[in-house]
Amino acid sequence: MSMLTPPGMGGQYRITGDKYPRMRPPRRRGRLVAAVVASVAALGLVGWGTLQLIDVFTGGGEKSAAATKECPVAKASAAPAKALPEPRTITVNVYNATTRSGLAKATADELKKRGFKIGEVGNASKEFDKKVKGTGVLLGPASALDTSLPVLATQLTGAERRTEAGRKGAGLDLIIGDRFGSLTRRAAADQALARLNEPKQTTAAAGKGC
Repeated sequence: MSMLTPPGMGGQYRITGDKYPRMRPPRRRGRLVAAVVASVAALGLVGWGTLQLIDVFTGGGEKSAAATKECPVAKASAAPAKALPEPRTITVNVYNATTRSGLAKATADELKKRGFKIGEVGNASKEFDKKVKGTGVLLGPASALDTSLPVLATQLTGAERRTEAGRKGAGLDLIIGDRFGSLTRRAAADQALARLNEPKQTTAAAGKGC
């Protein structure tokens, strides 16, 4: 009889052999994994809920909608160019404010070849005589500022443009200054004149808030 056989049990419940059952505590690995998964899910829900609250109080929903809103694309269109007077309709008086002789006549002759009408030719008045340090001064009435003055300015690069209030007539004065060498080369002047008559590109305004 084995020592593990309780007294009085007889041989019916005799434990034989040399292997005995081992008493181990139940495994808890499955419970641990389930607990970890549940914790991660709970943290995810808490984080999502926090973000939703932030959006509600900060207006995040409106920003998102605004960000996805498509803005109209600005379109460029050609605006008609303002009609400028032709050289043949512009009368130019040529005055020499330098100590070099013959400049007024030579300049007037060249302007005439380029289609301008020539008025008076001579020495500048005391107001300008020996007082124009640049290439020259273009002088005209206020109405000529955006009309005939730009046309004449294509013929003398760097010339200063001025207007006189109350000036009578539509004629212009070209007053030759100390730095004058010659008129702008005719080919370059013609190109500048052509650009003045080109349609200007204008861009339509985009939608508000874009």
